[in-house]
Amino acid sequence: MNKVRYVYGLTSALLVGGAAVSLITGTPLGAQVAQNDDAVMERVVPIAGAPASFADLTAQLQPAVVNISTRQRIEVSNNPFAGTPFAELFNRRGGGQPQTREAQSLGSGFIISADGFVVTNNHVVSPPNTNATLEEITVTMPDGTEYEAELVGSDAASDLAVLKINASRTFPFVTFGDSSAARVGDWVVAIGNPFGLGGTVTSGIVSAVYRNTGQGGAYDRYIQTDASINRGNSGGPLFDMRGNVIGINNAIFSPSGGSVGIGFAIPAEIAAPIVDQLKAGQEIERGYLGVGLAPINEDFAASLGLEKRRGEFVQTVQDDSPAARAGLRPGDIITKINGKDVTADQTVSFLVANLEPGAVVPVELQRDGQRLALNVTLGKRPTEAELQQQSQTFDPDAEEPMEPGTSDGTIEEKLGLQVLGMTPQIARSLGVPVDTSGVVIGAVDPNSDAARKGLRRGDIILSANYQATASIEDLLAQVNAASAENREAILLRIQRRTQPPAFFPIRLR
Repeated sequence: MNKVRYVYGLTSALLVGGAAVSLITGTPLGAQVAQNDDAVMERVVPIAGAPASFADLTAQLQPAVVNISTRQRIEVSNNPFAGTPFAELFNRRGGGQPQTREAQSLGSGFIISADGFVVTNNHVVSPPNTNATLEEITVTMPDGTEYEAELVGSDAASDLAVLKINASRTFPFVTFGDSSAARVGDWVVAIGNPFGLGGTVTSGIVSAVYRNTGQGGAYDRYIQTDASINRGNSGGPLFDMRGNVIGINNAIFSPSGGSVGIGFAIPAEIAAPIVDQLKAGQEIERGYLGVGLAPINEDFAASLGLEKRRGEFVQTVQDDSPAARAGLRPGDIITKINGKDVTADQTVSFLVANLEPGAVVPVELQRDGQRLALNVTLGKRPTEAELQQQSQTFDPDAEEPMEPGTSDGTIEEKLGLQVLGMTPQIARSLGVPVDTSGVVIGAVDPNSDAARKGLRRGDIILSANYQATASIEDLLAQVNAASAENREAILLRIQRRTQPPAFFPIRLR
């Protein structure tokens, strides 16, 4: 499958409408002739520097732009009763054994050194399916020569990855330029692998700089261009007229999956430092506040008497986070970070993520109509998986299934329980103290002894055989120990919301 990220989906196509507009503008036909009048020639002649052709530039750059393909192996369930009470019975009778299938992806990239380091998007080489395993990466040169490559490093937050071609030869390469100097209206050239067609060149102009697409995250700032970018262009370079990479093509805004003239590239000034760290095998560390934020839209602005699109509203503050330790509270409005205004295009997430952990940063905010200034010592930004877990919600009364791979297979098999680790968010949803230590039951097999004993979703397993179960690993260790000793049951201490804990002997299967 070709790879590209979709920023948004529109519901109407404007191709016909655009053509109609050009016919009904009402411009007199004679105006077409008037452009040849000597009096107006000066204002219609292109300014010096407008390219007559991109051919020479393309000939120099195209050898360093490559196609990237991956081969993935995905484990899929073969149980037709998955998600039903009959699933376990089907498995016990020998059915439902997992099967594997192959998947492929296509994208673009560019070589940044003579020894074969390649830059691309993380989503080109990282399987989106959690059950998928990346088995092979192939880099194809413009002349059709193929090389195997290995993944040197990747960063999901910025959607960047660095590969190394496994070959002893000298490769053509390109270099990063200064994207901060890019101006709206500058010419740009994109080279990539749209729809798997191979090296394809498109041109356009910079439509906007530092465009915030509204998707959130630490790096939601892009160069917008009308150079055609389609599926398979992901990871390819966006060049300026000097042949420097000023952006990495990353996403499109499209109703149909094809280019409508709105494409986005990661600015080189953001990408280059991350690429250098990935190339060197270093861990990417970013600053972290620990707050949940909302933009100041018209409704917020009207209710608070503020200017819209200025500042961000603090919805939540993580327990024991840098923000909490510095004294930030829900309801605060952050207006400046490190002396820089917080705006729709310069968000708190962006400003903080581009600072190092441990930095002491001045934060200006409004609280109850008063201006305050606090100094915050930034923490280290958690991984994307950890951030997702922090924002996880849990409704103990819902019957929603847990995502595959969330729980532990042995615990499910032996106890008939799907479990997940405790988080402050889950603790709040269960009405227990946020420092409660235990494992939360997410689902109960109705045919299990746990179900017969009355255990249910939202119950907290505090201990197993008198050993505290602060994590899924702790519970698994006790289940394995009981099985190794040929015990027929395990003693669980269960807390249900704010009720006193009680012991339940649960038979092992």
